[in-house]
Formats: sequence, structure tokens, C-alpha cells
Amino acid sequence: MKNFDNAFLSENIRLIAGIDEAGRGPLAGPVVAASVVFDPCISIARVNDSKKLSEALREELYLEITGKALSWSVGIVSHLEIDRINILQATMLAMKNSLESLSVVPDLAIIDGNKVFPSRIPSRAIVKGDGKSFCIAAASIVAKVTRDRMMKELSAEYPEYMWHKNKGYGTSEHIKALRQFGPSPFHRKTFLKNFLMEENEPGI
Repeated sequence: MKNFDNAFLSENIRLIAGIDEAGRGPLAGPVVAASVVFDPCISIARVNDSKKLSEALREELYLEITGKALSWSVGIVSHLEIDRINILQATMLAMKNSLESLSVVPDLAIIDGNKVFPSRIPSRAIVKGDGKSFCIAAASIVAKVTRDRMMKELSAEYPEYMWHKNKGYGTSEHIKALRQFGPSPFHRKTFLKNFLMEENEPGI
């Protein structure tokens, strides 16, 4: 992964920001993006795509990443904004906000996925970048841990939805609670149509 990032380094590119998001698919809560910049000499063992790591390991690596990064930042876009502008635009906004909040200005931003957003910083989209790039993988961990912590806090207010376990994703227990209690103030209303159909309808 470090070799992937190092291939971008040149006389004009010395600092690279990796950017990734967490929370595009859930039915509730915000979408969170993170940007992480490391000194090129820094490497952290076991950093990988956050989806491939246990929750305990993600928490451990989060502390190491944020402690060793030259700069890191998160961008958070609420469920209300997601409903207003759609999840793709909300994701791009969260990524842009995280990049622009860094305390250092990188020479290049590499972004997980196939899209980039307007920025004064040159950027490149990297498909499946969280499995290829060290700094994108680190950003995926920071974004995931940040969002999971937020959903655990919200779960204390709305325990019926079991967000401390499902983090807002459409698990069977979450959908059952939605049908029983209706949506909370933190649900994404534009995401709920297919999940609030009658239980006996096909495909549910």
C-alpha cells in the first residue's frame, strides 16, 4: 500500500492526502468523510480497508493513525442534508469539507471511488482505493470509527433501532423497529420507502 502511494511522489508532489467516506448506505445518521496526510516516511502495520478489519482493530488503528498523521480531518454531512441534496452530493461535500479542513495543504488528493469534486488541490479518483492505497485505507478507518462512535451515541437516545450494533444499516432488526416505531428524527426519509412496505409484500 505504501508503494502505491509512493508511486505518486515526485519533485512537485511531496504530500498526499488520502480521502474516503463511511455511511453512504445506512438508513439513518450522517455520511462521514476523512482526509489523512502522512509524512512519506511513515508506515503503520495492519492498516487496510476498514471493511476488512474488526471493530476493535479499527479503534486501535484510529489512535495510531491520528497520532502519527501529519494532518487529518473529518467532514460530516447530516441526514437532513442527505435528504435535501442526495447521498452522492452529500458524500462529495463531506469529502471536500474534510480536505479543506486539513492543517496542511497536500500537493495531491487521492479519493476512493470513481469521482472527484471541485478543489484547488489536484485530485485523482482511485477505484477500490481503500484496498490499494495506504493513506486512503487510513482515511477509511478514521471515517468509519468516527461515524460508528456517532451512531453509538445516538443509539443511547433511540435504543429501539439497535444502532450501536447495526450503525444505521438496514438490518432485519432495524427494519423491524422501523415498522414498529416509525422513523426517528435521524432517519434519512428518502431512504425509507422500500423498507416501510408491508412485511408480507414480495421482496421484504
